[in-house]
Amino acid sequence: MNAPTTSPAILQLHDLSFSYPGQPALASGWSASVGEGVTLLHGDTGSGKSTLLRVIAGALPASGTLTLAGIRLDAEPEAYRRNVFFCDPAAEAFDQLTARACTATLSEGDAGFDAALWQVLVEGFSLVPHIDKPMYMLSTGSKRKVGLAAALASGRALVLLDEPEGALDARSIGCLWKAVESRAGRAGHAIVIASSARLDHVPRVPLAGCIELPLR
Repeated sequence: MNAPTTSPAILQLHDLSFSYPGQPALASGWSASVGEGVTLLHGDTGSGKSTLLRVIAGALPASGTLTLAGIRLDAEPEAYRRNVFFCDPAAEAFDQLTARACTATLSEGDAGFDAALWQVLVEGFSLVPHIDKPMYMLSTGSKRKVGLAAALASGRALVLLDEPEGALDARSIGCLWKAVESRAGRAGHAIVIASSARLDHVPRVPLAGCIELPLR
């Protein structure tokens, strides 16, 4: 469940239920809210963190009501999805695009995208030599960095990050948390970070809330 938060609710989930056919329910009549700042989605490997992120992103159908920045997914699906950033840059759909073109695709329709911040992140993630290479030529770590740079420069109300430290080098991990810390203070914005770690090693990023899996 959520840890108490006094920040305004950016995302509200009401009576949410989801399960894959023939599998135990990930959520059954679950309600929660996500406020401004950083919320940790915590659970062991295989607990359903990535699946729940996809449900929140509107990429997997679920019953119940999801409301983001006042927009209900069931009533205005396109507007809802325009307010959330979630991607898997390792997806085959991006293979033939350059890292720069992949970013342009991910940021399409994002009026608040910060191009200057994106350039800082490209440099911080050591992506400069790779930014004009096709995605299929990039390592797993570099592909993840492309997605993280686009996510952290996004102006969308909700950013979803799935195990963001995965396959990153130490310098890039430092860049990641510096950017998260900076973004965490933005009014009207929220970040949900799915992680099997408690993030105790990044004390400069205070948590506004925590969702524990399995959901109770």
